Amino acid sequence: MISEILSSLIFIFLAEMGDKTQLLALAFATKYKLSAVLTGVFLGSLLNHSLAVIIGLYLSSFIPLNIINIATSFAFIIFGLWTLKIDEGEEECLEEGKCPPKFHPILIVASAFFLGEIGDKTQLTVITLSTSARYPLGVLLGTVTGMVITSSIGVFIGNKLGKKIPENIIKLISGLIFILFGLINLYEFLPSKYLTLPNILFSLSIIILIIYPSIKRIFPFQKQKH
Repeated sequence: MISEILSSLIFIFLAEMGDKTQLLALAFATKYKLSAVLTGVFLGSLLNHSLAVIIGLYLSSFIPLNIINIATSFAFIIFGLWTLKIDEGEEECLEEGKCPPKFHPILIVASAFFLGEIGDKTQLTVITLSTSARYPLGVLLGTVTGMVITSSIGVFIGNKLGKKIPENIIKLISGLIFILFGLINLYEFLPSKYLTLPNILFSLSIIILIIYPSIKRIFPFQKQKH
């Protein structure tokens, strides 16, 4: 069992270095406490990898992962748009740099990591390891530990950056990261017949039209007085 824990940990550590989930951890660490981010990473990864182990053991021939990937991509775009959304009165707290989170940080991070890993190469790795594992629990322990270790690196960097970057910049970067990951995943998993140039340009135009008012409120354009 120890060997399966270690091999799974190494697989995930190498797979996640520089991956989107490490960048997500970095982005979250600029906004939330280290303990909240790491707890969210642990819970989200635990739920996601537990699902992967179950799929690897029992359901690998029944779950259409491509459909799940597409749904998750849309969820990421929606999450990014929600991050950029400015409620009434939020402009003032953004200027002061003291905006409270809309939901508990642990819930936000855990949800993002659970969704972010669905259909990802990390989850597919967990599924593959589970199909031939003597101790599936060892695979689960190793992969979750690997996720926490790689995310800790991103969290450490993000925490240092968060102390130097204004909150409105952090809000913008975080939202755009989610939208970017969602669009990349859609490009990867959508059938090619939908990836025509008119469809791509139309979709990007809609997203820009949606996020422009939020960006304008995050960075208010003030006319100079003459």
